[in-house]
Amino acid sequence: MALPPSLRTSITPPELELVAAEQLVEIVPLVSMERTAFISGAYGPLRPPTKCKVPLWMASNLKLKKKCHIVPPPWLNVDFLQERLIQETSGSSFSEMPFRFTEVAKIVLDVAPDDLQNPDRIRGLLKDIREARQAKSREGLAKLDHNELMLPNLCAMEINEIRPFFVRGMAVLTQLTREPAQGDVMDQT
Repeated sequence: MALPPSLRTSITPPELELVAAEQLVEIVPLVSMERTAFISGAYGPLRPPTKCKVPLWMASNLKLKKKCHIVPPPWLNVDFLQERLIQETSGSSFSEMPFRFTEVAKIVLDVAPDDLQNPDRIRGLLKDIREARQAKSREGLAKLDHNELMLPNLCAMEINEIRPFFVRGMAVLTQLTREPAQGDVMDQT
């Protein structure tokens, strides 16, 4: 969702991708490498063809150098995403998805489409899921209540998109529904 500059008070999508790149994913290394220490931790050793868990940023880097294959997360396949799309379009609540599914999917699809089965279909399903979830978010914001808002199973990107509208909307609702102070009540009588 493109936002005007006045509403860009939250994290940008590339910043969310950077945070998501810390998630561990499985890779199948194509080269041997000893255990390597980084600020975020030590990873390895890499021994082909044994699977290994590394952060997504490291997997992306190795993949770009053709030194590994990324094993897609279990939810990043056509069957799972079709099931979630049906849940999104038929139910009123958000289906359960990984918290950073949009960011992780974008990185894997950009860097390793050859490691996925039917990446174009996966892209299309993710787009459809995202549109269905955005419609539910807009519907939820239309029913904004000053006491509470329950939108369970939102992902990081969706929370980030509605944050500016939500903060402003809640401020206005609070002002409109605030009980008058004791002095105001006395003045009116």
